[in-house]
Amino acid sequence: MSFQVQIAIRTRKLGVLIRDARLADRRTIPETAKAIGITATQLRAYEEGAHAPSLPELEVLAYYLDLPVQHFWGSDARSEIGSRIELLDLTKLAAVRQRIIGTLLRQKRLQADRSLKALAAETGLSIARIKAYELGERPIPVPELDVILQVLGGQLETFFSQAGPIGTWMSEQALIDEFMDLPPDLRAFVCMPINRPYLELAKNLSQMPTDKLRAIAEGLLDITL
Repeated sequence: MSFQVQIAIRTRKLGVLIRDARLADRRTIPETAKAIGITATQLRAYEEGAHAPSLPELEVLAYYLDLPVQHFWGSDARSEIGSRIELLDLTKLAAVRQRIIGTLLRQKRLQADRSLKALAAETGLSIARIKAYELGERPIPVPELDVILQVLGGQLETFFSQAGPIGTWMSEQALIDEFMDLPPDLRAFVCMPINRPYLELAKNLSQMPTDKLRAIAEGLLDITL
């Protein structure tokens, strides 16, 4: 295969990935083109495989669409990734979560030794409304849930999803946020494959009982003396 053929194939493939990523992010050609500093005609040519973007343009596009630039080196369409998410019945998932929150709310009320009548009087919400919330029959508006938890001495964060697809996603996002809070030099250290054994060692040491850690420390001290 000649280089010219390779270039033509790569250009067309890149165009398909660009168009797919833009549509998956629900962006129009004019707004996307304006955001990355090119004309709508240029972007349309890129998507049709008539021309290919420069690397800086591709990097800006990746940043704008919030996906890694390496996506454009692969073969997976973003819509295919999204379709796996769409396989979830989000409406059903929300209904299940609402029942779980209702159960947790009732448990919190009982732990706080509050009757429905007392909680209604303190929050200004009706007994029937609170009861419907606890049974999962009615979605709880976040401001009302926040007020109820203030009365019961709870935190809204404790009601966040901890399991299932949404809980897993939220945990992953929290880990990413914590990682980004690290100093740049520590982030660089963690990302270097050569440092992985040190990270594994640190993880294993963190899981050891205190007495074993003390024994290891004493052993190292004996060696160095």
